[in-house]
Amino acid sequence: MSRVGRKPIPIPEKVEVAIEGNTVIVQGPKGELRQTIHPQMSVRRVNGTIVVERPNDHRTFRALHGLYRSLIANMIRGVTEGFEKVLEVRGMGYRVEQKGDKQLVLNIGFSHPVIVEVPDGISLQVQQITANPQNDFTTARIFLRGIDAVQVGNVAAKIRSIRPPDAYKGKGIRYADEVIRLKPGKSAKGQR
Repeated sequence: MSRVGRKPIPIPEKVEVAIEGNTVIVQGPKGELRQTIHPQMSVRRVNGTIVVERPNDHRTFRALHGLYRSLIANMIRGVTEGFEKVLEVRGMGYRVEQKGDKQLVLNIGFSHPVIVEVPDGISLQVQQITANPQNDFTTARIFLRGIDAVQVGNVAAKIRSIRPPDAYKGKGIRYADEVIRLKPGKSAKGQR
């Protein structure tokens, strides 16, 4: 059995879980989320918990077992606590500007500003940090918050893919907790 899949998911007091056919609906203080489950997988309530079960030990069902358990657990966490991804923009002359609640304007070394529309369900906040005197890099933080873990992660990955971190200087867009190993430049090649 899947170690992840067989763990029951506790339901907090403020959360309501409804199972309608092969759809799981989770309502909580922050909103409502829905997830469609494979027709042969079974989801049921047992003593204040949610249990996901599979019909047999076929490879596909073993994979889906842990997946659906994680998705439902993330839904419950999302409607109670929510999810947050923090991106950092580093680079000399790089600027990040927020227009309204759903628009992000990135000036990150291209000949034109890049405008990113944030979808509904995601809240956006930009925090400017002063330039670092050691390397003249400007740093800004982008906070993305929402109740759907998949949507928050996808929006963060889309923004990061516009200008991934450079391997030599480290400039670009990265996750706040991401560690970038910088390569030595040409001058370090001849030194031993």
